Amino acid sequence: MEEKRDFASDQMKHWKGQRSSQQPDQLTTGAGVPVDDKLNILTAGKRGPLLVQDVIFTDEMAHFDRERIPERVVHAKGAGAFGYFEVTHDITKYCKAKVFEEIGKRTPIAIRFSTVAGESGSADTVRDPRGFAVKFYTDEGNWDLTGNNTPIFFIRDPLLFPSFIHSQKRNPQTHLKDADMVWDFWSLRPESLHQVSFLFSDRGIPDGHRHMNGYGSHTFKLVNAKGEAVYCKFHYKTDQGIKNLPVEEAGRLAQEDPDYGLRDLFNAISSGNYPSWTFYIQVMSFEEAASVSFNPFDLTKVWPHKDYPLIPVGKLVLNRNPKNYFAEVEQLAFDPSNMPPGIEPSPDKMLQGRLFAYPDTHRHRLGPNYLQIPVNCPYRTRVANYQRDGPMCMGDNQGGAPNYYPNSFGAPQDYPPAKQHHFWVSGDVQRYHDEEDNVSQVRTFYNKVLNEKQRQHLCENIAGHLKNAQLFIQKKAVKNFFDVDSDYGSRVQALLDKYNAEEKKQGIHTYTQSTPHLSAKEKSNL
Repeated sequence: MEEKRDFASDQMKHWKGQRSSQQPDQLTTGAGVPVDDKLNILTAGKRGPLLVQDVIFTDEMAHFDRERIPERVVHAKGAGAFGYFEVTHDITKYCKAKVFEEIGKRTPIAIRFSTVAGESGSADTVRDPRGFAVKFYTDEGNWDLTGNNTPIFFIRDPLLFPSFIHSQKRNPQTHLKDADMVWDFWSLRPESLHQVSFLFSDRGIPDGHRHMNGYGSHTFKLVNAKGEAVYCKFHYKTDQGIKNLPVEEAGRLAQEDPDYGLRDLFNAISSGNYPSWTFYIQVMSFEEAASVSFNPFDLTKVWPHKDYPLIPVGKLVLNRNPKNYFAEVEQLAFDPSNMPPGIEPSPDKMLQGRLFAYPDTHRHRLGPNYLQIPVNCPYRTRVANYQRDGPMCMGDNQGGAPNYYPNSFGAPQDYPPAKQHHFWVSGDVQRYHDEEDNVSQVRTFYNKVLNEKQRQHLCENIAGHLKNAQLFIQKKAVKNFFDVDSDYGSRVQALLDKYNAEEKKQGIHTYTQSTPHLSAKEKSNL
């Protein structure tokens, strides 16, 4: 049996092997004071009470009581690894960022993969979008490209994001996942149709983290050395090939190996089978953005590849596992507002909202000095600013340098070459309602991207989940599928009719019998 154990299972054995010629370290407290006995507390007599002066115990317990930080509100379950980005094609005509400055240049990276809605201990094989966040440790500070394994998202306005996430989480009274909440939100927001269709397709359950694509998802702006700008989307295509899990296999793994994705990534890297992705951009001129038939800043839309072809840029390679999960993955914090000169935000509303939401989350979760945590530190450049103090200040707090600006003592000054691209904006200030086409791209996805077998899987997956929602919610959702394509709506409805007939025959909705406060009319509507 021993020879069949994988790298992850034998991690402790490998660690010991790396230290085979060393004596064990001397045990100490957190302050470095030697510990004489770690097995027995200090008591007054053999059976006496614990003494307050047992600082070995208090040092241990006080830290243990605080060793968990709040888990991420979303993307709580994840895996991470480290490697490099290598430039293979010249895109300096589009972007002046030093990360792209020459072919062959390598930049260290960290990548975190995650599910979205589940808690930290949830299964890796659930049907859920996958987070795909990349941190580039560039010569000009960190660049955090936070995206998903899908090029689109459920909503286009960040004001809806808290409600969207609430609908995917747990019912506030029952603390259970609730199909009514999920489908009620989706059915009331038809812009979600594109992402919902992707999510319930075969790609909705990737086979681990290595066999899925990644996307920056949002629209960004690239600026070259001449100050010329274009809009851009980022793509990273898996070199391992797309692989997805059948529903039955995903369910089995959720029970038998809920950490399947994490384990697969760790073992692949440990065995030297380094996963990689080919990095591309799409480019759209400002003139094209002004005349294109759809809103290029709408996160529920894709840019058609035939009109905006993929331009190769480089390669992402992961070749190192974390040395400690908590230090390097749990504390790894991504912030889309971290963009070096040459990469800027576009008017993408969801991106604009995330520019605030992400760093605000990290300051709450990790503290105001979270960028001083080693895995988040922009170590390839020197941080020089006027920010001081706060909990967990880990360095010299910038010593005796002035903490105000301007000053006359040679402290950090402005750096004009980092000036952002200027652009003209005009318009009345109000809360605009987007009158967007929510179905055309979904229709293309259904009819031209998916084959017949994949369309059938999509409808079966949707109906298998939607059947758990109330009938009036089912009807609203099916209407949206009919708006995309009559075949789409008809297939989902036929499957729902079958499920509902079976449930009616079996008397599944027994909660109506045990809810006497409902009227007969209310019960009949359930």
